[in-house]
Amino acid sequence: MLNTSLKIKDTLGSASTNKILVIWDTLLIALREDCWLYCNSSSQRRPSSSIRYSEKPKGCINQNKESMFSRIKYSILWANKTQLKTNINTIIMNFIKKTFLTSLALITGLVAIAQEEEAAPAPTFGLSGSIDTYYRSSEYIPGTAFGNLPGFAMGMANLIVSYEGEKSGFVADLVFGPRGADAVFGSPQTGIDGDPHFYRSSNVVNQLYAYYNVSDYFTLTMGNFNTFLGYEVISPVANFNYTTSYMFSWGPFSHSGIKADIAAGENTSIMLAVLNTTDATEFQPLDDDYMFGAQLGIFGQYINYLGGGTAGVSQIDFTGGFNLGDSFFLGINATSYSDDNNVEFSGVALYPQYTFSDSFALGARFEAFSEDGLGAIGSVSGEGDNTSFTVTGSYSSGNFIFKPEIRIDSASDKFYTDADGATDSLAAFLVAAIYSF
Repeated sequence: MLNTSLKIKDTLGSASTNKILVIWDTLLIALREDCWLYCNSSSQRRPSSSIRYSEKPKGCINQNKESMFSRIKYSILWANKTQLKTNINTIIMNFIKKTFLTSLALITGLVAIAQEEEAAPAPTFGLSGSIDTYYRSSEYIPGTAFGNLPGFAMGMANLIVSYEGEKSGFVADLVFGPRGADAVFGSPQTGIDGDPHFYRSSNVVNQLYAYYNVSDYFTLTMGNFNTFLGYEVISPVANFNYTTSYMFSWGPFSHSGIKADIAAGENTSIMLAVLNTTDATEFQPLDDDYMFGAQLGIFGQYINYLGGGTAGVSQIDFTGGFNLGDSFFLGINATSYSDDNNVEFSGVALYPQYTFSDSFALGARFEAFSEDGLGAIGSVSGEGDNTSFTVTGSYSSGNFIFKPEIRIDSASDKFYTDADGATDSLAAFLVAAIYSF
C-alpha cells in the first residue's frame, strides 16, 4: 500500500499528491473498519466515528507497529473529517460511474457483435433475363452473327437462374430463339452412334457453371461460361449496338472448363483457365487437346490470351474503355488470331457513346477487320478486308429499351451479294425492342 502511495506521488508530482493521498487513505480507513467488523465477535462493537486514529483495532488486523495502518496513520491525521466524507462520496460515485460506463460499453459491443452475426448475408436465389425482337429492312447481310433475319424477326428469350451462397453458387443461363441458337451453335454435338440429337436438350444452354469462393480474393469456377475475349457479348441487353462486330462473331462465344479468378489488388485482376476446344460446350471432343486462357485486368483495361488446342490457336485480345467526360465514353477492342491451319484474322473497333439524358444515348461502332483463309467476309476465299460503320440510338424507359440502328459494311472487293448481284457494300436499317427483368 505504501509503495502505491509513493508511486502516485512520483507520477503526479507534489501539487496533486496531498489530495490523492487523502483519497487513498480514506479507502484504507474504510478497509480498516470492514476488517474490524469481520474479524471481531458480535460482542465487540464496530469502532465509532469518534475513534482515535492512533488506536489499534483488535482481531485479525491487530498487527505490530510495522503494520500497514501504522505506516499510514500519520498521513491520515492531517485529513479533515469533512474532507474525508466528501472524498469517500466522490470515490463511490466515480466508481459507480466508471462501472456503469464500462458495463454499458461491454453490452453495446456484445450487441454490435450479435447484430453483425445476424446481418451475415443470407443465400439468395435469383431469376433474371430478357427478350428481344427486331425489324430488319434488308435480306442481304454481312458475315456477322445475330440480327440477320429479314422483316420482323425474333431475337431470343433469355432466362437466367442463379443461386448465391456465402461461399458458393451457380448460374444456369438458358436461351431460346434464333439468336440463342446461333449463340450455342456448337451444341448439340454428335452423341451415341452418331445420333446428332442425343444431347438435344443442351442446345438451349448458354451458360451452366458453379463457383466456389476460396477466399475474398480467389474464386474457382467450373462449367460452361461465356468468353472472356472481346468487347461485345451474346445478350443484347449488355451491348450498345444490336448487331455485332466481325471480331466478336468470329471469335469464341463460350468455353467449358475450369478457371481461377484472382483479385491481385484494388484495381488488378488475374484469370487463368483450362478449357475445352472453343465452343465445344457439352464435352471435349475425342483426341482434341485442351486450351489455355488467361486475362490480366488493370484499372478496367483487359489483356486476354487464348491458346493451344488441336489447331494450335493463338489469340491476343485487348478490351477496355475510358470515360472522356461525364457523358462521353469510348470503348476499345483489338484482336489478333492465328492457328496452325494458316487461318488468320485481326481487327480493331472503337465504340464512342454519348449520353444525352437518363433515357437517351447515341453510340457508334467503327470496325476495321482483315482476314486470310477464314471465309468471314462474304465469298472471300483468301485475303480480304471489311470496314463497318454502325450508328445506334438507345431509348430506355424502365426495363424497356428501344434501339434504332443503321449499319453500312464496305469490303475490299465484291464479296457481298445484293439484288443486283455481287457488290462490295451493304446497308441496312434495323429497329430492336428489348425488355430485361
